[in-house]
Amino acid sequence: MQVSNHIKRLLLMNLSATIIFNYIGIFVNLYVWEKSKSIFDVTWLNLILFISWSIAFATGSRLLSRFSTRFLIRGTAIAGALTFLLLMFLELDNKVLWLTLLGLPIGVMWGFYASAQNITLTIYGRGKDFEGYFSVASIIGQVVSILNPIAFALVIKWLGYSGSFLLMFLFVTALLTVSFFIPEISLSREPEPLFHHMRFRQVFTSKALRYMVPSCLAAGIFLQFQGLFALIFTFSVSSDKLVISLLNVMYACSSITAMIIYRRVQAKEGLWLTIGMAAICIGFLIPLFPKAPLLVVSNILTTVGMFYFGTVWNTRQFRIICRHTVMEQARILLWREWFLNLSRITMLVLILFVKELRGPTFIALIGLAIVSAMLIPYFSAKSTEAMEEAMAQENG
Repeated sequence: MQVSNHIKRLLLMNLSATIIFNYIGIFVNLYVWEKSKSIFDVTWLNLILFISWSIAFATGSRLLSRFSTRFLIRGTAIAGALTFLLLMFLELDNKVLWLTLLGLPIGVMWGFYASAQNITLTIYGRGKDFEGYFSVASIIGQVVSILNPIAFALVIKWLGYSGSFLLMFLFVTALLTVSFFIPEISLSREPEPLFHHMRFRQVFTSKALRYMVPSCLAAGIFLQFQGLFALIFTFSVSSDKLVISLLNVMYACSSITAMIIYRRVQAKEGLWLTIGMAAICIGFLIPLFPKAPLLVVSNILTTVGMFYFGTVWNTRQFRIICRHTVMEQARILLWREWFLNLSRITMLVLILFVKELRGPTFIALIGLAIVSAMLIPYFSAKSTEAMEEAMAQENG
């Protein structure tokens, strides 16, 4: 696959960031879980992370009016370095304060990186050159999901968590280095500032866009439930880091299998989305019987479902967003991130009251996640239909 030099540099950036985020997603959460095996602790860390992410995403989008994506990626690397320094040297008796201080820079990392990625998608999303980036980036993500957990499980087994934190500085340094060579993408040349005409009615001007709002709110609810409890289910199966890593490899392989089936079987997007959400709903019901093998099956089903959801749902939304100008796209993507994170944060606040994988609160959250997942195909279809109606009116 032929890609240009600047796309190759972006892929190096993507590789470094994917390794860091994959490590944090598995082993930092595991590090917190092992201290007291508390759902509250892991939930609180992720709650602070998403609050910080939301603020950093808006701040990063604003900074792009003056600086470029290079600046944001450097900020991502610096926040990553601070995260691993805190993990290595900060010990506090106040656990909530410790988790808060840890979650803040992680959220800044994700927020700045997501903001840089969004503007990159906005600029390059329609170009044929960038199709190579999406294809290779997908492969990178799958390979990292398979190799990264095993490699770092062995590192932690031999050198402990401190050794793995120290090793992560190599990838942080690589991300910082690559930031000096990626294309300088900015909104500074746009005729009006990003936060001008930012009101909801000024941004969501079509029926297709307005149907995206409840879709994003519903998505955030079940995404956060799946994202957090997939980790907790895995940690509950075994305390052996290598076993946990192998389970994550199994989930990655399940996603790859789903991708192969998706590419080989010709079916409508709506059907794939419905199949994905059905798998997720079944996966959410299985933890009502919290046995170790069933929790693994639950994660496999939700992982497969997440692939079909992510592929179809994101493609449909991006197809609608791309019909607008660059600045309009940036505003839509900013609002979209806020809606997703608002519902994620809401779900995390509710999860704070869950003490164990049973009881009325846990069952109620399963019900809420399932209802949210079931609404996705409906709102996604309505949004797509509205876009097609608008295009038909424009053409005829």
